[in-house]
Amino acid sequence: MRVIKNITPMKAPEKLFVRKRVAAYARVSCGKDAMLHSLSAQISFYSDFIQKNVEWQYAGVYCDEAVSGTKQNRPDFQRMLTDCRAGRIDAVITKSVSRFARNTLTTLQTVRELRSLGIDIFFEEQNIHTLGGDGELLLTLLAAYAQAEAESASENQKWRIRTNYEKGLPWSITMYGFRQVDYHLEIVPEEAEVLRLFADLYLEGYGAVQLARALEKADVRGRQGGIMRPNTLINLICNEKSAGDLLLQKTYISDPLEKKPIINRGERKQYFVTGSHEPIFDRDTYARIIAERDRRAGKYSPKDTEQKRKAYPFSSKIVCGICGTNYRRKTVRWHSYKRVVWICDTYNNRGKNHCASRQIPEDILLETTVRALGLDSFNEAEFEKRIEKIIVQDDILRFIYYDGTEIHEQWQNKSRRESWTPEMRQQAREHALRGHQMKGGSTT
Repeated sequence: MRVIKNITPMKAPEKLFVRKRVAAYARVSCGKDAMLHSLSAQISFYSDFIQKNVEWQYAGVYCDEAVSGTKQNRPDFQRMLTDCRAGRIDAVITKSVSRFARNTLTTLQTVRELRSLGIDIFFEEQNIHTLGGDGELLLTLLAAYAQAEAESASENQKWRIRTNYEKGLPWSITMYGFRQVDYHLEIVPEEAEVLRLFADLYLEGYGAVQLARALEKADVRGRQGGIMRPNTLINLICNEKSAGDLLLQKTYISDPLEKKPIINRGERKQYFVTGSHEPIFDRDTYARIIAERDRRAGKYSPKDTEQKRKAYPFSSKIVCGICGTNYRRKTVRWHSYKRVVWICDTYNNRGKNHCASRQIPEDILLETTVRALGLDSFNEAEFEKRIEKIIVQDDILRFIYYDGTEIHEQWQNKSRRESWTPEMRQQAREHALRGHQMKGGSTT
């Protein structure tokens, strides 16, 4: 017998309401009482404004008292960016574009970074949301203003630098062994002594390995506490400044936004000043150092030298997240098999005890980079244009873009079984068979 009952349907659970975490940023330009009162009023206003909105969760008000001038110390602005990167903020409210950052370039870089993180910035006076439809227009305008500002400031700076060079004066030199006082170089005695001792070993014929061991034993370190390497010190003792001379404008800046130094190969004037300052080496010693460098370079054939100096797309771009040293390209060989990897220079030269970083096969590095760039295949020009550096942290590659964007990509090394080709497997069988025969074993 059929029985029909009326039942009350169960209600679907309501979607959990997540409130948007909203913060505000305020800034005044000087320490006058009126301005400080204005800052206090802004803090109170934004605190009340955010907390009264039931759809928002109060994430704080960040505020700075910016001293007038070109360089401004804004710790709360940096603290706000840190919290944004850590995922603690969903949106930022600020009074206007001009009050948000000290120049257009900083505003442009910050807006781009926060947009990539999905964080909205609302500029009250302009009534613009960076994640809204007007966001793209704002970025275009900011980019144009930033370019104009940077070019104007760059031209002024170039004129001052060029005037210095024409007078035979350095602009900004931080070379180990010297300190710049006003527009004159002075010897740093303890650093100069390190260079003299190194030059003695170099002239005695010490090779790279012997020099590295001597430096490690003496615990020679740079100004920032980093390990000094033989190639670095060879470049220092061969530098013309060590003999008391100055070659000015070795590099120049082409793009005022990227500010990436370019080696001057005749595109700009250079100025050579003889006897500019007190030398670390006398002329005779310096001449012997240069002759020794040329002698060692002469050991290589032109073909070998050209191969040695060949630059690869990833050269000077990959940085070890453990020790801060650059990665270098290395070919790993096993019988007739070879594989190209990128390896931390500290790990390669000093071993795992000094840096426990991981080496990355070049094919996997290329695959990961293509993925980070959103391309179908590797494009060297696009890579050079967009990527400033890659930081290696275990199985994560942090791609740092010139526009301030940062993308994390995970990589995984193939197992030995997966990476072996049929030729490698055949070589392994033949190698094992030869070893078995040498021990008198049967081949059947």
